[in-house]
Amino acid sequence: MHVAGGRTHIVGRLQNYVALTKPRIIELLLITTVPAMFVAGRHVPSVRLMVMTVAGGALAAGGANAMNMVYDRDIDALMERTKNRPLVTGAVTVRAATVFAVTLEVAAFALLWSTVNLLSAVLAASATAFYLGIYTMWLKRSSPQNIVIGGAAGAVPVLIGWSAVTGHLGLAPFVMFGIIFLWTPPHFWALAVRYRDDYANARVPMLPSIAGLRTVTRRIMAYVVALCASSLLLAPVAHLNIGYVAAALVLDGIFVAYAWALRRDPSPHRAMKLFGYSITYLTALFIAMGVDAVVRVH
Repeated sequence: MHVAGGRTHIVGRLQNYVALTKPRIIELLLITTVPAMFVAGRHVPSVRLMVMTVAGGALAAGGANAMNMVYDRDIDALMERTKNRPLVTGAVTVRAATVFAVTLEVAAFALLWSTVNLLSAVLAASATAFYLGIYTMWLKRSSPQNIVIGGAAGAVPVLIGWSAVTGHLGLAPFVMFGIIFLWTPPHFWALAVRYRDDYANARVPMLPSIAGLRTVTRRIMAYVVALCASSLLLAPVAHLNIGYVAAALVLDGIFVAYAWALRRDPSPHRAMKLFGYSITYLTALFIAMGVDAVVRVH
């Protein structure tokens, strides 16, 4: 019984540390990395390169997310959505979480530098610094533009994926960067509509908690339209074919429909429908560009 109890305790501690990394967010970031590698090389990269790039990116993102939880533990305690996070409940101490986060960042840089290249390692470290310094410590608590500007950190994985294959950057990866940058506000604002009271209680100036829903839905629509334009711009810039263009047009049309439905009925239910689709959209769009880049129809 004692051994079983010890195993349960160990599993519980591991789960708490995994929770610090926000694994669902990491999954979303890495969904964009591998297709970017496909487009960069016009072929399927080596398994080793993909594994090392994804592992390094996951470690860097996990460390950034853990440090974000350390810094935001005061407001997390005030929000229904985040009140059960490990640092709020005391399941993990601030010191332990900080050491864990720094360890992940050091490991990420070392892994990427030694197995991929220095540019990819520097990009990953820069994304972490931007996410913590610009978004977490400054904009999140001071400006409704927090997620707009801060969202740039979440777009860096495509640059890491591209540089992992080519060793340099160019116009195409920055268009991909722009796609994720423009995708982030409608994705996150839709979720914030559902939790607008949470953000208001914590005094976090997320746009839906400080502006009327008509203003929020108008801005969501504007970003979705700009996103659709950038998704189509990628085709000529990255030399993608009709298969990607067709997929992008369908996915874009559905996204606009969801945004329009939210504009007409700015309810939490509609907002969560758009939030859910936004994840499907990003996943499917990047899969489409990855497949198009490596499958040649003669």
